[in-house]
Amino acid sequence: MSDAITVSAPISGTDRTLTFEAGKLAQLADGAVVAGIGDTVLLATATAARSAREGADFFPLTVDIEERTYAAGKIPGSFFRREGKSSDQAILTCRLIDRPLRPSFPKGFRNEVHIVGTIFGADQQNPHDVLAINAASAALMISGIPFDGPIGAVRVAYTTDGGWIPHPTFEEGDDSTFELVVAGRALSEAGDAEVAIMMVEAGGSERSFQFYEEGAPRVTEEVLAKGLEAAKTWIRESIVLQRRLVEAFVAARGPIATIDYSTHGDYEDDVWARVEAIGTDPVAQANRTVSKAERNAGLEAATASIQDALSGEFAGREGEIKAAVRALTKKLVRKRIIEEGVRIDGRTTTEIRPLSAEVDLFTTAHGSALFQRGETQVLNVTTLGMPRMNQMLDTITPDDSKRYMHHYNFPPFSTGETGFMRGPKRREIGHGLLAERALLPVVPYEEDFPYTLRLVSDVLASNGSTSMASVCGSSLSMMAAGVPLKAPVAGIAMGLVHEDDAYVTLTDILGAEDAFGDMDFKVAGTKDVVTALQLDTKIDGLPLDVLTKALLQAKEARLQILDVMASAIPGPRPEVAASAPKILSFEIPLEKIGEVIGPKGKVINALQTETGADIAVDDDGMVGTVTIGAKDGAAVEEARRRIATILDPPLAEVGTTYDGKVVNITKFGAFVNILPGRDGLLHISKIGQGRRVERVEDVLSLGQSVEVRVDDIDPQGKVSLSLASAPAPADDGGVPRSEGRAERSERARSPRGGANPASPASSFEDAFEAQLEQEFGNLGPATSEAPTRPSGGGRGGRRRR
Repeated sequence: MSDAITVSAPISGTDRTLTFEAGKLAQLADGAVVAGIGDTVLLATATAARSAREGADFFPLTVDIEERTYAAGKIPGSFFRREGKSSDQAILTCRLIDRPLRPSFPKGFRNEVHIVGTIFGADQQNPHDVLAINAASAALMISGIPFDGPIGAVRVAYTTDGGWIPHPTFEEGDDSTFELVVAGRALSEAGDAEVAIMMVEAGGSERSFQFYEEGAPRVTEEVLAKGLEAAKTWIRESIVLQRRLVEAFVAARGPIATIDYSTHGDYEDDVWARVEAIGTDPVAQANRTVSKAERNAGLEAATASIQDALSGEFAGREGEIKAAVRALTKKLVRKRIIEEGVRIDGRTTTEIRPLSAEVDLFTTAHGSALFQRGETQVLNVTTLGMPRMNQMLDTITPDDSKRYMHHYNFPPFSTGETGFMRGPKRREIGHGLLAERALLPVVPYEEDFPYTLRLVSDVLASNGSTSMASVCGSSLSMMAAGVPLKAPVAGIAMGLVHEDDAYVTLTDILGAEDAFGDMDFKVAGTKDVVTALQLDTKIDGLPLDVLTKALLQAKEARLQILDVMASAIPGPRPEVAASAPKILSFEIPLEKIGEVIGPKGKVINALQTETGADIAVDDDGMVGTVTIGAKDGAAVEEARRRIATILDPPLAEVGTTYDGKVVNITKFGAFVNILPGRDGLLHISKIGQGRRVERVEDVLSLGQSVEVRVDDIDPQGKVSLSLASAPAPADDGGVPRSEGRAERSERARSPRGGANPASPASSFEDAFEAQLEQEFGNLGPATSEAPTRPSGGGRGGRRRR
C-alpha cells in the first residue's frame, strides 16, 4: 500500500486544522483526496472520460455526495437498513460543489467529469459540506483534468457580538444570527492574491430574531458585504494549502500529466461572421418585444430566416448557425443594457415588473396565496399539522427532525413546454430549500406555535426568479393561515452585466437576462434585515463597492414588494383558519408522563377516543410536553381539562358514592376509577355482599360501570371501596364509615369515641383485616406458611410493590 501524502495547516481564528491527504485511497481515480476538519473526514474523487460523447453540446459535470451513516455511528432507519436516495442535505451539498467548479473548466470542454464525495466520519460538530468543496477542488488539482483552480471555500458565522468566525461548528452556527458559505479562487499565485468570489449561499439562523431582540447587531446589506470580504482570508488559506498538496504530490509521484482533450466550439468563425452580418437587425428587432412568448416567436422566426439565407452557403451546419444566432442575441442584449441602459422588455436597470398579490384562493386550504411578478406566477399553500407530523430526518448530522418544510414544484407547462414529471429534481429541491431558509428566521418558535408547517410552492408561470416569488407567496399564505410570523419576507433576483470597466446591476431579472448576464444574485429579507442570500458569478471578482450597490439596490426593490404584499394582507391573522386544527401545548413534570399515558397507553387512548382530540406526549429529558390538537376547539379544551385532573386529581371523600368504571382486575379484587386520576380497590371480599366469591371475573368485567362507596383512605392516599348497595361498615370504634372525615376525626379525639389503643388497626391493611374478622370470623392465614404477626402491629410477609 502506498504511503499517503499529507499536508495540513491551522485555520486562523480557531483551534482546528484543515488536512488534505492523497496517494493512499482510491488510486484508480484520476484524483482522490481525503480531507478532514476535527473528526469529520471525507474522500473526494475526480474522474473524467477520455473523450467527449458524440453530439454533446454541453459540459456533462456530475457531482454526487454519498452520506454513509456509519460515519455518525448509525444504522440506516429504512426497511432495508442501507442508504438509499440522497437526502435533501446531500443534494444541496452537490449543488454547492457544482456551482463554483463548473465555470472553472475550459470553455468548450465536453468530456464527462464525475465528482464523488464519500463521508467517512461525521463528528457531529464540524459540517462536511464546505469541506467537500475544498476536497473536490484538491482532487481535481492532482487529477490531470483541465481545471482552472484551486477553488477555496469557507463558512463564516456572524456572532451575537458582531464578529465573523470561520468554519463554525453546528452549535456555533445555531448560536449565531447568520451564516455565509462563500467559495472563490485566487487571481494570482501570490500568497496575498486577491480572491474572486464565485458562489455564496447564506441564511439566518432559526433564533436570529430572538438574538436581535436581545441586542445582537442586525444583519444588513452593509454587514453582509463586510462578511463576504472577511471570508476571503480563509478562502485564501484553503487555496494555499491545496497548492502545497500539489507540490508535495509532484515531489513524491512526479509531474501531473494533463489528459488529452479538445474543446468544441458551438460554431466556427466563418459562420459567426455571416450570421452577424445578416442577422443583427432582425434579432435586435425581435429582442425589443416585451412579451416572452411573442419575443421567443420573433426570435424563432428570425433564426429560421437566417438559416434559410445561409443554408446553401453552410450546408449541413444548421446547428452552428442556430448557436451563432443565440450568441448574437446575447451580444445585442448586453450591448443595449450597457450603452442605452434599456433591457429586453424595455425596463430601466432598476425597474421592477408589475406586481400583484392575493390570498384565500381556496376555502379548504389552511392558507393560500398567489404572487405574480411580470410573467412569473407562483401559487403557495400552507398546511398546519400536529407536531407528530414533523419530518423525521435520517441523516449524519445532529438534526433528527424538522417542523417547517417548503416544497417547490416546477412543472414543464410553467415555461410553455412539454416534459416528464417524475418527482422533484435537484433544482427543485435546491430552490425549495432556498425559500425555506429565507423564511426560517421569522417562523414562530415551537414553544410559541406548536404546529408542523408544510408549504408548497407550485410554479404556474416562469420568466425569472420563481424561487424569490416562492418566498413572497410563502409569507402571504402563512399570514393568511394565522401563522404569527415575526415579519413578512420578500425576495428579489438581481443580475449584472460587466463589459470592460462598466458594471451594470439589474433589478428583477428575466430568464434571458439570467442566461446572458454575469451574475445571478438572489436576496430575501424583511424591511430591516436580510434572511437569505444566493450568489453565482461568471466573472473574475466582484468589487466590494459593486456588491454593496447591488445589495442596496435589491433592498429598494424588496421594500416595494413588501408594500404590495401588505396591501393583500397587512399581517398575520389573529387565529388559525377554521379548517386548521386547534393546537394547545403545555409542559408537565416528567414523573407525570406515565400517568397521562397510562399502562400500555390506556389512559391517553381513552382520552383521544372520548374527546376526539389528537394528543401527543414528548419530553426532552428535563420536562414533559403535552400537545393537544383537534379541529373543534371544545374538544381541545375538554382534553386539556381531563389531563389537568390527572396531573392534579380531585380528592375522594370517605362515605361518598361514585359511579366508577372497572379499570383493572387482580386475584384479590378490582380497581375502580372513581375520579380522573383516582382509582380505588374493591376487595374480592366486598364483591359478593355476604357470599364468598372465588374469582373477581365471575362478578365484574373490565370496563363495567359500578356504583361504589369510599370506605377509607389511608395516609398514603390509597382508597378502599365497597359496593354502594352494601351496608356502610363501621370502624373499630363503632363509628359508621359513612360519616365524613371531619366527623370521624372529631370522634377519634373524643374519650368515648376514641380508637382502642390496643387495636392493631393502625394501618389500612390492619383495619381491613379487623373488619373481615368482625363480619366473617377468623378466615385463617393466607398461606400455610404465613408468618405470625408481631405484637407491635407491623404487618409481616412480602412488601407490596
